[in-house]
Amino acid sequence: MIVDLRIHNIAVLKELHVSLEAGLNVVTGETGAGKSIVVDALEVLLGGRASADVVRSGESRALVEAVVDVRGLAEVAALLAELGLEPDEGHLILRREIRAEGRSRGWVNGSPVTAAALRRIGSLLVDIHGQHEHQRLLSADFQQEVLDAFGGCLDLAGRVRTAFRRITRLRDRLAAHEERRLELAQRADFIRFQLGEILGAKIRAGEDGELRTEANRLENADLLAREGHALHDLLHGGEGAATDRLADAAARLRRLVEVDPTLAPHLSTLEDAYHRVADAATELANYAARIDHDPARLQSLRERQALLERLERKYGPTPADVIARGEALQRELDELETAGLDAETIGRELARAEAAWGSASAELSDRRREAADRLSREAEAAFPGLGLEGARFEVRLEALPRPAAGGRERVRFMATLNPGFGAASLSRIASGGELSRVMLVLKSVLAGIDELPTLVFDEIDAGIGGVVAGRVGERLREVARGRQVLVVTHLARIAARASNHLLVEKGAVDGTAVTVLRRLDGEERVREIARMLGGDPDSASSRDHARELLREGR
Repeated sequence: MIVDLRIHNIAVLKELHVSLEAGLNVVTGETGAGKSIVVDALEVLLGGRASADVVRSGESRALVEAVVDVRGLAEVAALLAELGLEPDEGHLILRREIRAEGRSRGWVNGSPVTAAALRRIGSLLVDIHGQHEHQRLLSADFQQEVLDAFGGCLDLAGRVRTAFRRITRLRDRLAAHEERRLELAQRADFIRFQLGEILGAKIRAGEDGELRTEANRLENADLLAREGHALHDLLHGGEGAATDRLADAAARLRRLVEVDPTLAPHLSTLEDAYHRVADAATELANYAARIDHDPARLQSLRERQALLERLERKYGPTPADVIARGEALQRELDELETAGLDAETIGRELARAEAAWGSASAELSDRRREAADRLSREAEAAFPGLGLEGARFEVRLEALPRPAAGGRERVRFMATLNPGFGAASLSRIASGGELSRVMLVLKSVLAGIDELPTLVFDEIDAGIGGVVAGRVGERLREVARGRQVLVVTHLARIAARASNHLLVEKGAVDGTAVTVLRRLDGEERVREIARMLGGDPDSASSRDHARELLREGR
């Protein structure tokens, strides 16, 4: 439960610090004093929307912080372990900061966390029922969630949803597969033609470069042979060849080395040059002799180049691209040929998913029927205590024409809130005040089966008064046994039943509106109850009436 709450610069609240207790806590105050800001701040703290407009005007940031007792809460402990967090002596310090520019940050026991993490933690700690949340009661999804929670089958309902999502995905895959198969089947002949054209060419990567080199050599065969022989003569075979000059130079240098041995390295260089030039001349002569004047080969090369150029224009700028295109076409052809097997595989997976959905949804339907009977009885039994004498309540299960994510049936809450009328959906027969009381009944019934330590109600008393208000207050106190309940209310008969009474007051400091929250005891509480009753809090009779309510509420 929430032990301590601190709010700083939220809306009109400058600074608020309050300690909360187990049992029924109420927040009261004049209209417009900012009672609901406490609930809004809690929603922000627990990962709700945190826009810049929640920051008090003129301030750079807003802050909400709470100390929460989580001892004995196994689900919370498991989630904290998953998130890499741990309580400090059984307590968590939740903190969220909102900057004026709209950014927000969160912490748990000093460790930074995301808003999503705060939401997950908050969902196991606090259930906030806002001013207009009773409208959720009209939602079929919410009614189904209430029934599944009451029947203890939320996990089973989750399995049904998971199985249905898998069915949907597999059906989509099967449809896409069939669409693809038809597309490939329509293109099969064209694919085979293109693939045959590419495979028939037997292209090798880099082949275009090799063809250019060989064709260029054949086209210039006369030049290459003539110049090859000429170079041989110039270097080694003709009159005045380079090797003759090198040999003459080496002979002269050899005589000099006999005089000055330090010239020996140069002699070695000349001798090496002689052998290198002689070898090059020989290789050039051999090259020239090998030059083949082959017009037929040249024609063949030109035809091969023309083929490659045509395929490159069709399938890619390079031979590698043409090869890649052939591989892609082969995959498409393979895909078409294995399409039947793939469809069978998906079909088997789909059948298994449908069987899983069928089994889980059948079990869910059985448990829902049992839970619907119990919830109908328990909710109806609580109606008279909230001023709905003679009202009837029914949880109706209506078979759906086809499988759905929620199971085999639609859940509908039906009621007769006025004797003599037939059962109808809540949206047709309930006013705002009646819906609030129905929601309170459901919350109180669910409170007996869940482990949420804190429930928050913001003006659940809308549209009621008098004796009914007292009954609502009594019901809230029953719900608060063994847990913490925080109620924002404007009804004295509800406030009088609280174990902890907090007053919100608006004032001004240096010309700026501020809101403060403080605990009321003794005569201060008597005066507030008297004010809420509509009397003069300074009047003895009003205060006597307030004391009487407080005695009744003990």
